[in-house]
Amino acid sequence: MNKLIRIVIGLIVALLAGSAVAQQSAEADPDAAQRNVLRLQFSPYTHHYHFDAEHRDVVMIGLEREYPDATLNGITLFRNSFGQESLYVYPWGRVYRSIGGIKPLSFKWTAGLIYGYVDSFQDKVPLNYKGFSPGLIFGLAYEFRPGWAAQVDFLGTAAAMFQISTTLK
Repeated sequence: MNKLIRIVIGLIVALLAGSAVAQQSAEADPDAAQRNVLRLQFSPYTHHYHFDAEHRDVVMIGLEREYPDATLNGITLFRNSFGQESLYVYPWGRVYRSIGGIKPLSFKWTAGLIYGYVDSFQDKVPLNYKGFSPGLIFGLAYEFRPGWAAQVDFLGTAAAMFQISTTLK
């Protein structure tokens, strides 16, 4: 677990350092700061589609960065459905805004690597190898006030995760 903590801290520092570099670039181009967005995410609740007595509450916290071209990357820490500390790192993603002509509604997808489904729960996610498995998540977000959004993420055939996010300044 200590190795996982070091990896997570390193990834968070890398995300924040990238944001700092973008901020320095923004000094030369004032509009760039408005286009690079860093979001803090929190999910207090996940709804599982099927009952399982082994399911536990899922709580998630994460950082997500959106670039001027609408691509995304980020990292989330969460306690998975079976009570194990887990991590999702997604270097790939995209956001599509104004879905169906509704300006505050957006569609997102992210792709990356999940770590944390180990031991007797390793078969609960597809293609798991020693706790590592690929991740692909689709979500719908609604910005209910500037800088604040509610989002539902669809976790394959297992669950829907409800989250709130805010833009960090």
